[in-house]
Amino acid sequence: MTATRRTDQRHGKAAKVLPALDQHRLLDHVADKRHGTRNRVIVLCSYKAGLRACEIAGLTWEMVTDANGEIADEIHVRRHIAKMGSARRIPMHKMLKRALRRLHAEEGKARSGPVCRSERGGALTAKSVVNWFAEQYAQLGFEGCSSHSGRRTLITMAARSVSKVGGSLRDVMEIAGHRSLTTTERYIAGDRDAQRRLIGML
Repeated sequence: MTATRRTDQRHGKAAKVLPALDQHRLLDHVADKRHGTRNRVIVLCSYKAGLRACEIAGLTWEMVTDANGEIADEIHVRRHIAKMGSARRIPMHKMLKRALRRLHAEEGKARSGPVCRSERGGALTAKSVVNWFAEQYAQLGFEGCSSHSGRRTLITMAARSVSKVGGSLRDVMEIAGHRSLTTTERYIAGDRDAQRRLIGML
């Protein structure tokens, strides 16, 4: 299945919007590896929360747990880990919440510290997250994908669906942590089939 290509201006690479089937292939692939639970959380943070590599690396348990120490219903992306200080609260997708609950249990219900740890037990770096995604995509033969593919996929899919729940592109902008609608619009991949249907309605 061919994914939609977009240009990642920040990295100078082409990022793809990954279809649902390929997302499941990615999740199955990383779950079979060492640190499978952590790996699934990394992927889901990208595809179901739209987190950047630096935000995945900087995410701590305080940002995903409630006052009782349980996994919360939203992610609180703090200013110090976000690009340009774009702190925000993102509703927790049910798949990500399940994965976080499992990882949280494996980590002994940690109250603090990095959610996704490195092989040495410390926090990941943004570069290590970028490289980790590149390795997984290469192993799967997903050409043109990068650590930004999950974020682009979420923004594109959200933009296509937001009107169905009574929302607007501004809601997508806030989830993405963008400061302008223009930035959000640049992330959204076009859909040729939808364009043909639209013209056919006119």
